[in-house]
Amino acid sequence: MDSSTLEQCQNVIGHVFRDPALLELALTHSSVAPTRTQSNERLEFLGDSVLGLVVCERLYQTQDGMMEGDMTKVKSLVVSREICSEVAVEAGIDQLLYLGKGLSRGGALPTSISAAVFESIVGAIYLDAGYTPARDFVLRHMQPHIDGAISEGHRKNYKSLLQQHAQRVSGSTPEYVLLDEKGPEHNKCFEVSVSVAGKHYPSAWGTNKKQAEQRAARRALIELGVLAPTEPEEDVSEPEE
Repeated sequence: MDSSTLEQCQNVIGHVFRDPALLELALTHSSVAPTRTQSNERLEFLGDSVLGLVVCERLYQTQDGMMEGDMTKVKSLVVSREICSEVAVEAGIDQLLYLGKGLSRGGALPTSISAAVFESIVGAIYLDAGYTPARDFVLRHMQPHIDGAISEGHRKNYKSLLQQHAQRVSGSTPEYVLLDEKGPEHNKCFEVSVSVAGKHYPSAWGTNKKQAEQRAARRALIELGVLAPTEPEEDVSEPEE
C-alpha cells in the first residue's frame, strides 16, 4: 500500500497509525492474502471483542436502570453483522478493502465482508493506540445506532422505561401486584397494578402476567408524563364473569 493510499485511508478512518502495517493488514481480505493469517481475519476476531466491550461499557455508564437482559438485547442488535456492515458503508470503509479478482466492486459487497472490515479496523486501532482511541472510533460511528436500539427497546419495554424513570427520579423500584385473574385455565386474563414510591397507578389487564405488567407500566408512564398517550393500547378489557 503506497503512502498516498495510506493517507487516504487514514483520513477516512480518522486515525493516523503509528504502525501502518496494521492498517494494511486490516484492509486485506482473505481472497487476496497469501495465507489466511496474512488477511484481516485475526484482526476481525479481536475487533469484534473490542466492539462488544465498548458497547457494553457505554450501556453500563449511561443506562443506570437498564437490566442485564435489556442491555444484552441492545448490545446484540448494535454489534450485529447488519449494523457493522451499514456503518462500514456509511463511513466508506468498505471501499478501502483489498479484494481478490473474484469479488467485484460493481455492486455492494456481501454484508459479511463489509462488517468484517469495520471490526478489523477496530482491532487495528486497538493494537496501534490502545483502548481509548478504539473506543472513540467505535462510538463516533456506533452511537446513533446505540441510541436507536435503546429508543426502540423503550417503545417496546414499558417496564424497563418505568424502572429507569423511577430510579432516576425517586431512587425506588416499581412494584407490581397481581390483583385478579379470570377465565378458564386455557384462556386466563390477569389484572396487575403498579406502584412507584408508594403511589399506585391504574391497573391493566393482559392475557398473561407479563403483558398485564407492561400495560400497567405504560399507564403509569402516561400519568407520570413520561409518555404521551399517542399509540393506542391493544384492547384487553376486563373479562366477563
